Amino acid sequence: MDLDGIKGILRTFAEVEARGVSPLYEHLALQAASDDDVAGLLASARDGEVRATLLMATAHRLVQADPIHPLSRYYPSLGGFDGVDSETWPLFRSFLLERADKARTLISSRYTQTNEVRRAALLYPGVARAAREAGGKVSLLEVGCSAGLLLGLDRFAYRYQCDGGEQLTAGPAKAAVGLHCALDLAPGAVVPKLPKKLAVLDRAGLDRAPVDLSDEDELAWLEACVWADQPDRIRLLRTAAAEQARHRPRLITGDGVDDLASAAESLEGPLVVLTSHVLAYFPASRRSAFIAALAELASSRPVWWVSEEFYGAGLETVLPERSDLAGADGLATLGVVRWEGGKAEAHALARTAPHGQRMTWLPL
Repeated sequence: MDLDGIKGILRTFAEVEARGVSPLYEHLALQAASDDDVAGLLASARDGEVRATLLMATAHRLVQADPIHPLSRYYPSLGGFDGVDSETWPLFRSFLLERADKARTLISSRYTQTNEVRRAALLYPGVARAAREAGGKVSLLEVGCSAGLLLGLDRFAYRYQCDGGEQLTAGPAKAAVGLHCALDLAPGAVVPKLPKKLAVLDRAGLDRAPVDLSDEDELAWLEACVWADQPDRIRLLRTAAAEQARHRPRLITGDGVDDLASAAESLEGPLVVLTSHVLAYFPASRRSAFIAALAELASSRPVWWVSEEFYGAGLETVLPERSDLAGADGLATLGVVRWEGGKAEAHALARTAPHGQRMTWLPL
């Protein structure tokens, strides 16, 4: 990708994804979009991996390794308390360019790896619906699992705060990981009924580069991929990682399309395939191939696809009539798809905030 293309990616990230969510990353990405030297670092990324989040994660990881540098004042993840000011960009620029070789090494060898634990609160109602339709117990296969933290969603506790004041709770009462999510109702929607427990037969994750959380450097990279001015997300990640150490899921190295069938063979019973902000990283042709692979799986066993993705990156293929979900509001869609007689039966359950903090339930 040429430099102008890289700058466009940085600018779009600042103006669409980070605006109103991360003042630090909005500022840094916007400045980087006008700086040939800093933007040019992303030219080292592998094909298809030129992302603003990769640049931000690289800088975050380098600050982790040098936490006494003045730039850390702007990184709440490292104890910084200063907001964006006139010194933020100059410090960031000089810090990164002084470590340009280290930055290029990370950018050329790493993927943006995320495990946003709060998304489990978005996926839980979808998995619960699939389990109910399956008659009880299901196995979980997460595609693009990273470290596989979402595979423990049946062990988390959930509290949904409804806009009318009602609270819904689910999950074990004494869970190490507790998640809170605001639940609004779209016109015509009713409060969903959620089971207190999910029965999971088995679980596995499929990823091109699974993260081994017993490796401190791998865990540090996963933390670096969390936006630095959102330390609560990092604390939650660490709590979930500690919980996972007691119940390690099976993580499989492979391609989300080519190796889907072989990964599924290792799991018994009705199968729920999970994706969460993964398909946006697939080229359009691979998204279609992924959904075709799901349909092929469903020809020989009960399969549900529970997705928390942007509409255009997932449900659009099997639910084309819901173009109203493709708005530019930055929200994703929780969907559940099953196949009957080779035909996809798809439902959009909710609009979802990307980091799991809020969902709006839709009428069925």
